[in-house]
Amino acid sequence: MASLAVSLAGLELRNPVLSASGTFGHGLEMQHFAPPRLLGGLVSKTVTLAPRPGNPLPRICETEAGLLNSIGLENRGLEYYLREIAPAMRAAECVVITNIGGERIEDFAELAARLDGESAVDALEVNLSCPNVQGGKLPFATDPRTAEAVLRRVRASTRKPLLAKLSPNVTDIGEIARAVEAGGADAVTAVNTLLGMSVDWRTGKPGINTVMGGYSGVGVKPVALRCAWQCVSAVKIPVIGCGGVASASDVLEFLAVGCRAVEVGTSCFSDPSHIARLPEQLAALLEGAGFSDVNQRIGVLGKGQATPACRPPVAGHA
Repeated sequence: MASLAVSLAGLELRNPVLSASGTFGHGLEMQHFAPPRLLGGLVSKTVTLAPRPGNPLPRICETEAGLLNSIGLENRGLEYYLREIAPAMRAAECVVITNIGGERIEDFAELAARLDGESAVDALEVNLSCPNVQGGKLPFATDPRTAEAVLRRVRASTRKPLLAKLSPNVTDIGEIARAVEAGGADAVTAVNTLLGMSVDWRTGKPGINTVMGGYSGVGVKPVALRCAWQCVSAVKIPVIGCGGVASASDVLEFLAVGCRAVEVGTSCFSDPSHIARLPEQLAALLEGAGFSDVNQRIGVLGKGQATPACRPPVAGHA
């Protein structure tokens, strides 16, 4: 069987398949569908300092080729996570990554400091990019100086590997990636959801209460793949691809552009066991193509194939 082990920011993953934050609980809730020993890692739903009730209903709306969500980072807060969730996660047979979110830079720093001594947590994913809080303004993910400042404060607060989760809703994601790298991030997660909306023309009502929300699912993969490639081209630290992954072939596309792992999210809503089958399917796909190690396909597109900037076509050409 083809080897699937990959290294990522000091972490050794048995395979490059991770759960995506906000789509799989904290991880062990889904173990009857997807045993952690089959995955490379589990990424928790976002943990904030204080409990958050989330946004008003309705906050999920199915769309063509995906769904809209406006959950609003609903969670029971850090104290509950440390008391009830983290002890159970020590039994997980894979890497555990805790996603953290805040409304102020100080929130991120305090979360990192409090989680630094928690043995169940192998790394932190810094959620700079949730579109469903602070009016969808994404202040931490759209301003490179602010993004860098968050990572600097978090880096000073913990020894754990740091993953910075970025937003696709920016003009130049490479600039943001370079900023978080300068701030001390050990890896980049590209990307969170796109901003989208849905409306019922008969009633005039939006699909979700907040009108705009995060769009995810297979329809976003080309955008997510482009963002991942731009990040790979912009930084020296590893990149984790996220957005629209629904098959082993999708996984390999993200690896081909240079990602070292992927996060799988929306496809797990229709089939929670789907993610657990991906590693075996990935190995079979590699073997069928004559490859013995998944690392043989990482970065095969190459940084020099074409400019990662999006430019309009030259007049007179398709």
